[in-house]
Amino acid sequence: MHAPDGFIDAPVSAAAGLLAAGAIAVSLRGARRELDDTSRPGAAGAERTAPLAGLVAAFIFAVQMLNFPVAAGTSGHLLGGALAAILVGPYTGVLCVSVVLLMQAVLFADGGLTALGVNITTMAITTTLVAYALFRVLVKVLPRTRRSVTAASFVAALVSVPASAVVFTLLFAVGGTTDVSLGKVAGAMVGVHVLIGLGEAVITALTVGAVVAVRPDLVHGARGLRQKLKLRVDGELVDAPDTGAEPAPATARSPRKVWIAGLVTSLVLAGFVSFYASADPDGLEKVAADHGIDKQAEEHTAADSPLADYGVKDVDDARLSGGLAGVIGVGVTVVAGTGVFWAVRRRRTEEEAEATSPTGTSV
Repeated sequence: MHAPDGFIDAPVSAAAGLLAAGAIAVSLRGARRELDDTSRPGAAGAERTAPLAGLVAAFIFAVQMLNFPVAAGTSGHLLGGALAAILVGPYTGVLCVSVVLLMQAVLFADGGLTALGVNITTMAITTTLVAYALFRVLVKVLPRTRRSVTAASFVAALVSVPASAVVFTLLFAVGGTTDVSLGKVAGAMVGVHVLIGLGEAVITALTVGAVVAVRPDLVHGARGLRQKLKLRVDGELVDAPDTGAEPAPATARSPRKVWIAGLVTSLVLAGFVSFYASADPDGLEKVAADHGIDKQAEEHTAADSPLADYGVKDVDDARLSGGLAGVIGVGVTVVAGTGVFWAVRRRRTEEEAEATSPTGTSV
Protein backbone atom coordinates (compact mmCIF):
# COMPACT_ATOMS: atom_id res chain seq x y z
CA MET A 1 0.00 0.00 0.00
CA HIS A 2 2.98 2.28 -0.51
CA ALA A 3 1.75 5.35 -2.38
CA PRO A 4 4.24 6.68 -4.94
CA ASP A 5 4.85 10.34 -5.68
CA GLY A 6 2.15 11.82 -7.89
CA PHE A 7 -0.99 10.13 -6.56
CA ILE A 8 -1.66 12.96 -4.07
CA ASP A 9 -0.99 16.62 -4.90
CA ALA A 10 1.73 18.67 -3.21
CA PRO A 11 -0.44 20.64 -0.71
CA VAL A 12 -2.14 17.54 0.69
CA SER A 13 1.14 15.62 0.70
CA ALA A 14 2.73 18.48 2.65
CA ALA A 15 -0.19 18.54 5.09
CA ALA A 16 0.11 14.79 5.57
CA GLY A 17 3.83 15.27 6.15
CA LEU A 18 3.14 17.81 8.90
CA LEU A 19 0.59 15.47 10.47
CA ALA A 20 3.08 12.61 10.33
CA ALA A 21 5.83 14.77 11.85
CA GLY A 22 3.52 15.81 14.68
CA ALA A 23 2.49 12.22 15.34
CA ILE A 24 6.12 11.10 15.38
CA ALA A 25 6.99 13.88 17.85
CA VAL A 26 4.17 12.76 20.15
CA SER A 27 5.21 9.13 19.70
CA LEU A 28 8.81 9.93 20.67
CA ARG A 29 7.60 11.19 24.03
CA GLY A 30 5.19 8.30 24.51
CA ALA A 31 7.80 5.75 23.47
CA ARG A 32 10.13 7.01 26.20
CA ARG A 33 7.61 5.79 28.76
CA GLU A 34 6.91 2.52 26.96
CA LEU A 35 10.58 1.67 26.52
CA ASP A 36 11.43 2.55 30.12
CA ASP A 37 8.37 1.11 31.83
CA THR A 38 10.11 -1.05 34.42
CA SER A 39 7.64 -0.24 37.17
CA ARG A 40 4.87 -2.52 35.97
CA PRO A 41 4.89 -6.23 36.86
CA GLY A 42 6.40 -8.40 34.17
CA ALA A 43 8.20 -5.58 32.36
CA ALA A 44 11.19 -6.69 30.32
CA GLY A 45 13.50 -3.99 31.62
CA ALA A 46 14.54 -0.74 30.00
CA GLU A 47 17.93 -2.05 28.92
CA ARG A 48 16.21 -4.78 26.87
CA THR A 49 13.30 -2.99 25.24
CA ALA A 50 15.23 -0.92 22.67
CA PRO A 51 16.76 -3.96 20.89
CA LEU A 52 13.39 -5.71 20.97
CA ALA A 53 11.68 -2.70 19.39
CA GLY A 54 14.39 -2.58 16.73
CA LEU A 55 13.78 -6.26 16.06
CA VAL A 56 10.05 -5.64 15.63
CA ALA A 57 10.83 -3.04 12.96
CA ALA A 58 13.16 -5.47 11.17
CA PHE A 59 10.57 -8.27 11.35
CA ILE A 60 7.90 -6.01 9.86
CA PHE A 61 10.30 -5.07 7.05
CA ALA A 62 10.94 -8.75 6.32
CA VAL A 63 7.29 -9.80 6.35
CA GLN A 64 6.29 -6.86 4.15
CA MET A 65 8.41 -8.47 1.42
CA LEU A 66 6.08 -11.49 1.44
CA ASN A 67 3.20 -10.48 -0.79
CA PHE A 68 0.40 -13.05 -0.64
CA PRO A 69 -2.39 -13.50 -3.24
CA VAL A 70 -5.81 -12.27 -2.15
CA ALA A 71 -7.82 -12.17 -5.38
CA ALA A 72 -7.39 -12.63 -9.11
CA GLY A 73 -4.37 -10.58 -10.08
CA THR A 74 -4.05 -8.87 -6.69
CA SER A 75 -1.75 -9.43 -3.74
CA GLY A 76 -1.33 -7.97 -0.28
CA HIS A 77 1.32 -7.66 2.37
CA LEU A 78 1.55 -6.97 6.08
CA LEU A 79 1.19 -3.32 7.12
CA GLY A 80 2.43 -4.08 10.62
CA GLY A 81 0.79 -1.38 12.73
CA ALA A 82 -1.30 -3.78 14.79
CA LEU A 83 1.59 -6.18 15.32
CA ALA A 84 3.97 -3.42 16.44
CA ALA A 85 1.45 -1.76 18.76
CA ILE A 86 0.57 -5.01 20.53
CA LEU A 87 4.17 -6.17 20.89
CA VAL A 88 5.88 -2.93 21.94
CA GLY A 89 3.14 -0.36 22.54
CA PRO A 90 1.24 2.12 20.32
CA TYR A 91 3.74 4.99 20.47
CA THR A 92 6.73 2.73 19.86
CA GLY A 93 4.66 0.95 17.20
CA VAL A 94 4.18 4.16 15.22
CA LEU A 95 7.95 4.68 15.29
CA CYS A 96 8.63 1.06 14.26
CA VAL A 97 6.49 1.26 11.13
CA SER A 98 7.77 4.76 10.34
CA VAL A 99 11.37 3.51 10.45
CA VAL A 100 10.43 0.71 8.05
CA LEU A 101 8.72 3.11 5.64
CA LEU A 102 11.69 5.46 5.72
CA MET A 103 14.15 2.64 4.96
CA GLN A 104 11.95 1.39 2.13
CA ALA A 105 11.56 4.82 0.55
CA VAL A 106 15.22 5.86 0.79
CA LEU A 107 16.99 2.57 0.07
CA PHE A 108 14.55 0.53 -2.00
CA ALA A 109 12.55 3.21 -3.88
CA ASP A 110 9.36 1.74 -2.40
CA GLY A 111 6.92 4.54 -1.63
CA GLY A 112 7.52 8.10 -2.80
CA LEU A 113 9.68 10.52 -0.86
CA THR A 114 7.17 13.36 -1.13
CA ALA A 115 4.47 10.79 -0.32
CA LEU A 116 6.28 9.64 2.83
CA GLY A 117 3.93 11.67 5.02
CA VAL A 118 0.94 10.07 3.30
CA ASN A 119 2.35 6.58 3.81
CA ILE A 120 3.20 7.19 7.46
CA THR A 121 -0.30 8.58 8.02
CA THR A 122 -2.05 5.62 6.42
CA MET A 123 0.28 2.71 7.22
CA ALA A 124 1.83 3.70 10.55
CA ILE A 125 -0.46 6.10 12.38
CA THR A 126 -3.89 4.85 11.27
CA THR A 127 -3.20 1.13 11.60
CA THR A 128 -1.48 1.48 14.95
CA LEU A 129 -4.08 3.71 16.58
CA VAL A 130 -7.11 1.85 15.24
CA ALA A 131 -5.68 -1.57 16.05
CA TYR A 132 -4.49 -0.74 19.54
CA ALA A 133 -7.71 1.05 20.53
CA LEU A 134 -9.78 -1.94 19.41
CA PHE A 135 -7.34 -4.38 20.98
CA ARG A 136 -7.59 -2.66 24.39
CA VAL A 137 -11.39 -2.75 24.24
CA LEU A 138 -11.41 -6.44 23.41
CA VAL A 139 -8.93 -7.52 26.10
CA LYS A 140 -11.00 -5.66 28.69
CA VAL A 141 -14.17 -7.60 27.88
CA LEU A 142 -12.57 -10.97 27.13
CA PRO A 143 -11.15 -13.31 29.78
CA ARG A 144 -7.56 -12.50 30.77
CA THR A 145 -6.00 -15.42 28.95
CA ARG A 146 -3.36 -15.87 26.30
CA ARG A 147 -5.97 -17.04 23.82
CA SER A 148 -7.90 -13.82 24.36
CA VAL A 149 -4.81 -11.75 23.57
CA THR A 150 -4.32 -13.73 20.37
CA ALA A 151 -7.98 -13.42 19.38
CA ALA A 152 -7.99 -9.68 20.09
CA SER A 153 -4.85 -9.34 17.98
CA PHE A 154 -6.58 -11.06 15.07
CA VAL A 155 -9.63 -8.77 15.14
CA ALA A 156 -7.59 -5.60 15.68
CA ALA A 157 -5.28 -6.37 12.78
CA LEU A 158 -8.20 -7.27 10.51
CA VAL A 159 -9.95 -3.94 11.10
CA SER A 160 -6.80 -1.82 10.87
CA VAL A 161 -6.13 -2.57 7.19
CA PRO A 162 -9.44 -1.37 5.67
CA ALA A 163 -9.23 1.58 8.09
CA SER A 164 -5.94 2.47 6.44
CA ALA A 165 -7.60 2.18 3.02
CA VAL A 166 -10.38 4.53 4.14
CA VAL A 167 -7.85 7.16 5.26
CA PHE A 168 -5.99 6.92 1.96
CA THR A 169 -9.29 7.36 0.11
CA LEU A 170 -10.06 10.47 2.16
CA LEU A 171 -6.65 11.93 1.33
CA PHE A 172 -7.22 11.10 -2.33
CA ALA A 173 -10.65 12.74 -2.21
CA VAL A 174 -9.02 15.99 -1.09
CA GLY A 175 -5.77 15.89 -3.05
CA GLY A 176 -6.07 13.23 -5.73
CA THR A 177 -4.41 14.10 -9.03
CA THR A 178 -6.76 12.00 -11.17
CA ASP A 179 -10.39 12.76 -11.96
CA VAL A 180 -12.06 9.45 -11.12
CA SER A 181 -15.18 8.38 -9.28
CA LEU A 182 -14.41 8.51 -5.58
CA GLY A 183 -17.20 6.03 -4.90
CA LYS A 184 -15.56 3.44 -7.14
CA VAL A 185 -12.12 4.11 -5.64
CA ALA A 186 -13.48 3.84 -2.10
CA GLY A 187 -15.37 0.63 -2.84
CA ALA A 188 -12.40 -0.99 -4.56
CA MET A 189 -9.90 0.11 -1.89
CA VAL A 190 -11.97 -1.05 1.06
CA GLY A 191 -13.08 -4.27 -0.64
CA VAL A 192 -9.60 -5.51 -1.54
CA HIS A 193 -8.10 -4.37 1.77
CA VAL A 194 -10.67 -6.33 3.75
CA LEU A 195 -9.21 -9.41 2.06
CA ILE A 196 -5.67 -8.20 2.75
CA GLY A 197 -6.74 -7.59 6.34
CA LEU A 198 -7.48 -11.30 6.71
CA GLY A 199 -3.86 -12.08 5.85
CA GLU A 200 -2.67 -9.34 8.19
CA ALA A 201 -4.83 -10.78 10.97
CA VAL A 202 -3.45 -14.29 10.54
CA ILE A 203 0.17 -13.11 10.54
CA THR A 204 -0.38 -10.83 13.53
CA ALA A 205 -2.25 -13.42 15.58
CA LEU A 206 0.31 -16.15 14.87
CA THR A 207 3.23 -13.88 15.78
CA VAL A 208 1.65 -12.47 18.94
CA GLY A 209 0.45 -15.91 19.98
CA ALA A 210 3.94 -17.39 19.52
CA VAL A 211 5.61 -14.71 21.65
CA VAL A 212 2.89 -14.76 24.31
CA ALA A 213 3.25 -18.53 24.60
CA VAL A 214 6.93 -18.35 25.55
CA ARG A 215 7.48 -14.84 26.93
CA PRO A 216 4.27 -12.93 27.74
CA ASP A 217 6.38 -10.44 29.71
CA LEU A 218 7.83 -9.21 26.41
CA VAL A 219 4.42 -8.38 24.91
CA HIS A 220 3.15 -4.91 25.74
CA GLY A 221 -0.46 -5.88 25.12
CA ALA A 222 -0.20 -8.87 27.47
CA ARG A 223 1.11 -7.01 30.50
CA GLY A 224 -0.33 -8.37 33.70
CA LEU A 225 -1.25 -11.58 31.96
CA ARG A 226 -0.35 -14.73 33.83
CA GLN A 227 -1.50 -18.29 34.03
CA LYS A 228 -3.32 -19.26 37.21
CA LEU A 229 -1.55 -21.90 39.25
CA LYS A 230 -3.50 -25.16 39.32
CA LEU A 231 -3.65 -27.52 42.29
CA ARG A 232 -4.92 -31.08 42.25
CA VAL A 233 -7.52 -31.56 44.97
CA ASP A 234 -9.30 -34.92 45.28
CA GLY A 235 -8.25 -35.78 41.77
CA GLU A 236 -9.51 -32.51 40.23
CA LEU A 237 -7.57 -29.42 39.10
CA VAL A 238 -8.66 -26.23 40.82
CA ASP A 239 -7.30 -22.69 40.81
CA ALA A 240 -4.78 -22.02 43.55
CA PRO A 241 -5.55 -19.13 45.93
CA ASP A 242 -4.38 -15.77 44.53
CA THR A 243 -1.56 -14.48 46.71
CA GLY A 244 -1.51 -11.15 44.87
CA ALA A 245 2.13 -11.54 43.94
CA GLU A 246 3.34 -11.57 40.36
CA PRO A 247 5.87 -14.24 39.46
CA ALA A 248 9.30 -12.68 39.19
CA PRO A 249 11.45 -15.12 37.20
CA ALA A 250 10.32 -13.82 33.80
CA THR A 251 11.70 -10.34 34.52
CA ALA A 252 15.09 -11.81 35.31
CA ARG A 253 15.32 -13.90 32.15
CA SER A 254 17.20 -12.38 29.27
CA PRO A 255 15.22 -11.95 26.04
CA ARG A 256 18.36 -12.77 24.07
CA LYS A 257 17.01 -16.10 22.78
CA VAL A 258 13.81 -14.43 21.60
CA TRP A 259 15.82 -11.65 19.92
CA ILE A 260 18.12 -14.12 18.14
CA ALA A 261 15.21 -16.30 17.04
CA GLY A 262 13.36 -13.24 15.75
CA LEU A 263 16.38 -11.94 13.85
CA VAL A 264 17.11 -15.32 12.27
CA THR A 265 13.45 -15.65 11.28
CA SER A 266 13.50 -12.17 9.73
CA LEU A 267 16.66 -12.94 7.75
CA VAL A 268 15.24 -16.22 6.46
CA LEU A 269 11.96 -14.60 5.45
CA ALA A 270 13.61 -11.66 3.68
CA GLY A 271 16.58 -13.55 2.27
CA PHE A 272 14.92 -16.77 1.12
CA VAL A 273 11.13 -16.97 1.48
CA SER A 274 10.62 -13.58 -0.21
CA PHE A 275 11.67 -15.13 -3.52
CA TYR A 276 8.39 -17.07 -3.53
CA ALA A 277 6.19 -14.05 -2.77
CA SER A 278 3.38 -13.16 -5.16
CA ALA A 279 4.44 -10.95 -8.07
CA ASP A 280 0.92 -9.55 -8.52
CA PRO A 281 0.38 -5.85 -7.76
CA ASP A 282 -0.77 -5.06 -4.24
CA GLY A 283 -4.16 -3.61 -3.40
CA LEU A 284 -3.34 0.04 -4.02
CA GLU A 285 -1.38 -0.71 -7.20
CA LYS A 286 -4.26 -2.78 -8.57
CA VAL A 287 -6.89 -0.14 -7.80
CA ALA A 288 -4.65 2.57 -9.27
CA ALA A 289 -4.15 0.60 -12.47
CA ASP A 290 -7.85 -0.23 -12.83
CA HIS A 291 -8.92 3.42 -12.42
CA GLY A 292 -6.10 5.17 -14.24
CA ILE A 293 -4.61 6.66 -11.10
CA ASP A 294 -1.22 5.15 -11.86
CA LYS A 295 -0.87 7.43 -14.91
CA GLN A 296 0.02 10.24 -12.50
CA ALA A 297 2.73 8.25 -10.71
CA GLU A 298 6.13 9.94 -10.83
CA GLU A 299 9.45 8.18 -11.13
CA HIS A 300 11.06 7.67 -7.74
CA THR A 301 14.01 9.91 -6.93
CA ALA A 302 15.97 6.85 -5.80
CA ALA A 303 14.98 4.68 -8.77
CA ASP A 304 18.65 4.20 -9.66
CA SER A 305 19.79 3.33 -6.15
CA PRO A 306 21.81 0.10 -5.67
CA LEU A 307 18.87 -1.57 -3.90
CA ALA A 308 15.94 -0.21 -5.90
CA ASP A 309 13.00 -2.61 -6.32
CA TYR A 310 14.47 -4.95 -3.69
CA GLY A 311 17.35 -6.16 -5.80
CA VAL A 312 21.09 -5.60 -5.65
CA LYS A 313 22.37 -3.71 -8.66
CA ASP A 314 24.69 -5.63 -11.00
CA VAL A 315 23.74 -9.00 -9.46
CA ASP A 316 22.14 -10.86 -12.35
CA ASP A 317 20.77 -13.87 -10.51
CA ALA A 318 17.24 -12.83 -9.42
CA ARG A 319 17.12 -15.15 -6.42
CA LEU A 320 20.52 -14.00 -5.12
CA SER A 321 19.83 -10.34 -5.87
CA GLY A 322 16.51 -10.31 -4.04
CA GLY A 323 17.84 -12.37 -1.14
CA LEU A 324 20.82 -10.09 -0.63
CA ALA A 325 18.60 -7.02 -0.76
CA GLY A 326 16.29 -8.54 1.83
CA VAL A 327 19.14 -9.43 4.17
CA ILE A 328 20.63 -5.95 3.80
CA GLY A 329 17.23 -4.41 4.47
CA VAL A 330 16.73 -6.42 7.65
CA GLY A 331 20.23 -5.54 8.86
CA VAL A 332 19.87 -1.83 8.15
CA THR A 333 16.40 -1.68 9.69
CA VAL A 334 17.34 -3.48 12.90
CA VAL A 335 20.40 -1.23 13.34
CA ALA A 336 18.51 1.97 12.53
CA GLY A 337 15.52 1.00 14.64
CA THR A 338 17.59 -0.04 17.62
CA GLY A 339 19.60 3.17 17.35
CA VAL A 340 16.44 5.28 17.36
CA PHE A 341 15.00 3.46 20.36
CA TRP A 342 18.25 3.57 22.30
CA ALA A 343 18.32 7.35 21.74
CA VAL A 344 14.71 7.63 22.88
CA ARG A 345 15.37 5.59 26.02
CA ARG A 346 18.55 7.53 26.78
CA ARG A 347 16.62 10.79 26.57
CA ARG A 348 14.13 9.40 29.08
CA THR A 349 16.99 8.56 31.45
CA GLU A 350 18.39 12.08 31.12
CA GLU A 351 14.98 13.60 31.87
CA GLU A 352 14.66 11.50 35.02
CA ALA A 353 18.16 12.54 36.10
CA GLU A 354 17.26 16.19 35.63
CA ALA A 355 14.05 15.76 37.58
CA THR A 356 15.81 14.14 40.56
CA SER A 357 18.80 16.50 40.60
CA PRO A 358 18.66 18.99 43.53
CA THR A 359 19.81 21.79 41.21
CA GLY A 360 17.38 20.84 38.45
CA THR A 361 20.20 20.12 36.03
CA SER A 362 21.41 16.80 34.65
CA VAL A 363 23.90 14.90 36.73
